[in-house]
Amino acid sequence: MDVGKNIMQPEGYKALIPQEFPPREGLTFSREIEHKNEEAMRLLGKLDGSTKLLPDQDFFLFMHIRKDAASSSQIEGTRATMIDALEAEAELDTDLPEDVDDILHYINALNYGLERLNEFPLSLRLIRELHAELMRGARGNANTRAGEFRKSQNWIGGTGPQNAHFVPPP
Repeated sequence: MDVGKNIMQPEGYKALIPQEFPPREGLTFSREIEHKNEEAMRLLGKLDGSTKLLPDQDFFLFMHIRKDAASSSQIEGTRATMIDALEAEAELDTDLPEDVDDILHYINALNYGLERLNEFPLSLRLIRELHAELMRGARGNANTRAGEFRKSQNWIGGTGPQNAHFVPPP
């Protein structure tokens, strides 16, 4: 399935412009994809059944949030691990990587967001508020416009969009 095309932008770089979704002619999947979907649904059912057997579902969610925070932070270059974050929260170790705070900020912002969802619907306002919460006190956020949507093009890899590995839609 073609997800889009890299189209030259007026500024001199190519950016991915997604295809219309869903396509007007509808979606068709290969037999292999259908089998993978069936397997994924089976495994989701198994996971759902397993969570019903957990003695403490809140603890499972507590740990999953920390795992997600560590994984997401590592995408940004953080070297600290989920174990580092747990040790920092429990104050078991004072000799932890400096960037463990990145994971802790992520955890705090996620918990804040879960609380706010009890009061407000998911909205652009809430997303901006959560971004501001995530960036509050985070390392290297001096040039970040916390709580605002980006007004300039971003990219992945390279020194700018002209030599980037990937440029998302403008």
